[in-house]
Formats: sequence, structure tokens, C-alpha cells
Amino acid sequence: MSEEKVQGPASYFPSIEKKYGRPVAHWLTLLEGLPEMKHMEMVNWLKTEHGLGHGHANALVAYFRSKPQT
Repeated sequence: MSEEKVQGPASYFPSIEKKYGRPVAHWLTLLEGLPEMKHMEMVNWLKTEHGLGHGHANALVAYFRSKPQT
């Protein structure tokens, strides 16, 4: 039985965790605290405040914004 390959923003998660030493849940929790920001504002915030690269920041924000917010 073959494993289904992860696609989309979540495909970046292993490299994000490896490079920045934090679980994805950490980054998603930070994004929850930014409800008024638009997509690119969140991306730029992750880049400037936490040193993430553009692709990693964009993947986290895209994943975060695709999920229903509670």
C-alpha cells in the first residue's frame, strides 16, 4: 500500500520544521493572533519578525487561511 503524497502548502511543513526548529503548530498559533491582517501582510510579518523565507511564510499563511477559523 503506497502513502499518499502531501501536496499544496502542507508539503512545505517538514522543511519549515527542520529549518526553523519549531513545529508548524507554533507558526499557526502565531498567525491566529493576527486576525486583521491580509494574506501578504501576514507573509511579510513572518518574514520580518521571524526570519522566514518567502516560500515558507507564504505556505504557512495559505494553509492557515484555507482552514475555517473558530
